[in-house]
Amino acid sequence: MTSLECIKFLMRGGLVFRGHNESSSSSNKGNFLELLEFHACGREEVERVVLRNAPKNLQLTSLDIQKDLVHAMASETTKKIIQDIGDNFFCILVDETRDASTKEQMAIVLRYANDQGLVMERFLGTTHVANTKALTLKGEIETMLSKHGLSMSRIRGQGYDGASNMKGQINGLKSLILAENSSAYYYIHCFAHQLQLALVAVAKNHLEVGDFFKTVNSVMNLIGAS
Repeated sequence: MTSLECIKFLMRGGLVFRGHNESSSSSNKGNFLELLEFHACGREEVERVVLRNAPKNLQLTSLDIQKDLVHAMASETTKKIIQDIGDNFFCILVDETRDASTKEQMAIVLRYANDQGLVMERFLGTTHVANTKALTLKGEIETMLSKHGLSMSRIRGQGYDGASNMKGQINGLKSLILAENSSAYYYIHCFAHQLQLALVAVAKNHLEVGDFFKTVNSVMNLIGAS
C-alpha cells in the first residue's frame, strides 16, 4: 500500500521516479525510493514491510514493477474518465509533435460537460503516428476512441493548431471528420498556437523582443546541459 501511495503522489505531481544512482550508498536514489524511505522512517509498521525488510519477491521497487503499477493506475484513471463522459457528446483537442526519439507522437484530450454541467478537459492518451497526414491522424483518433468505447459520431467540436493538415478546408483533419460527422462543426484554432504565431510576428518586427527570446532559449539550453 505504501508503494502505491508513493506512486500516486509522484504521478499526481508529474514527478520523475528514477534516480541516476539507486545503489544503497547513493545520497539520492530518486524520488520513488527516497519517498519510500521517508515514509518508513520512524514508522515501524511501514519500515518492517518495505524496501530491504520486505520479502525479496515482494519489494515492488524494480523498474518493471514501477511501470506496471503506473500503467495500471493510468488504465483505472482512464476508465473513470470514460464513465464520467457516459453517453454525453464531447469535443476533441489534438496536437502532434516529435518526442525525444524523433518519432511523431499525437496527444488527444477530451472536452465535455459532466452530469453536473461542469466543463471538463481530460487527457485520453498519446500514440505514435507514422506521419502527420490528416488521414493518418484521423485513423489513429478513431482507433483510440474505439479502444475506449467512444464513437466518432459523438464528437461535437474540434480543436487543433492552424497547420494545413489540421484545419485545411479540403483534406485537413477537421474536414475529414466533418465529412463523416456533420455535427462536429465547431472548430477552435488552439489559443496557444495563436499566441505563438503572434509572438513570432512581434519578434520579427521588434529586435528587442527577438533578443529577449534568444536569451531565454540560451539560458534554458545552458541549464539543460549542465
